[in-house]
Amino acid sequence: MNYRATARSWSVRTHLPIEYEVVETPGLLNPENHELLTLPDGNRGSGTRLVVLDHAIAEIYEPRIRAYFDANKVSVDYLILPGSETNKSIERVLEVVGKLNDIGTNRLSTPPIVIGGGVVADVVGLAASLYRRGIPFVRVPTTLLAQVDVSIAAKTGVNYGGYRNRLGSYGPPPRTLVDRQFLATVPPRQLRNGMGEIFKMALIKDQRLFGLLEEYGADLIEARFSDEALRHRRIAASIADEVIGRAIAGMAAELEPNLWEKDLRRSVDYGHSFSPLVEMRALPELLHGEAVAMDCIFSAVLAAQRGLIGDAELERIVAVARRLGLQPAHPLFCDSDLLMEALADTVRHRDGRQNLPILTGIGRVVFLDDISRNEVELACGYMRKLLPRPETITRTAGLVR
Repeated sequence: MNYRATARSWSVRTHLPIEYEVVETPGLLNPENHELLTLPDGNRGSGTRLVVLDHAIAEIYEPRIRAYFDANKVSVDYLILPGSETNKSIERVLEVVGKLNDIGTNRLSTPPIVIGGGVVADVVGLAASLYRRGIPFVRVPTTLLAQVDVSIAAKTGVNYGGYRNRLGSYGPPPRTLVDRQFLATVPPRQLRNGMGEIFKMALIKDQRLFGLLEEYGADLIEARFSDEALRHRRIAASIADEVIGRAIAGMAAELEPNLWEKDLRRSVDYGHSFSPLVEMRALPELLHGEAVAMDCIFSAVLAAQRGLIGDAELERIVAVARRLGLQPAHPLFCDSDLLMEALADTVRHRDGRQNLPILTGIGRVVFLDDISRNEVELACGYMRKLLPRPETITRTAGLVR
């Protein structure tokens, strides 16, 4: 038998333009507001829509949500999912897929709607990216963290094997609808959780945002971002709009040129180098934004040790975190063995390099690839000094809900 002396090859090149929008729309559940019904092409579908609700949202808003779709004569089937990190699993994804199948979801004209926090948004996002190899969906983030972080993200993900977001995809929804009014019913701890991500964005690129957190952050949490409550404190509602708007715009600016993460030097990874493993090992004790804030401080300690920021800047960063009600440290951030394990996994995630975003000042970062174990151990020693005293834990325990 004769074989060809040379092999042939074919090359396929294509371009897939990606465009998705984040729309701020107050009064989203007013039946006269039709943003929730609008498809990515501007039309309205005629089939049954799946609406997935975070269990916390269902407890408060389910009657209003049902009334909204009933008033607009839209056929809807509902699925309620738990919104805790421990339920961010492939089993929940398959539960959503099964429901999409049961109601006969179309390829384009009946996109599911997810209303809730980041966990359910990730679960539904991954399900939508897998179902029929990808269908559109509509995302309604209802927590502060989801509004300023998840609302912009193109990524979906669930936890697997003890690691955070180990399974996932890139599948941004064509439309994300943001309504600050949902924050009025978010518990204070969840608001502080969201502030952890805003804190990160301020540190890596926005001195103005950092100043707003320093001056108004605690009041925004106390007022739950409510216009009326802010007026009682003689704070303009525009401050709440600016804080959320700057966080969203900053995230969008960082993600847009590198949406698929081909460049693994990402400023938005600040606060996410050590925290993913710490968060998973601490479950359910730490929320995502709480762990991120601690990672931000730990990374700032590394920067101070190298002389990239001064002691006064480090102290200011710690003080703002505390002002936001975010604990600056946790015993797991004092465990050098665990943090070296976390760093090793981060290196694998970043294809063999540390690519650690490290502050050179508030609003500026550089990337380092040579952080040593000795530096991590020294930083752990500093973090031990930031651990809350037992009497502080007792005094503040009633605030953690």
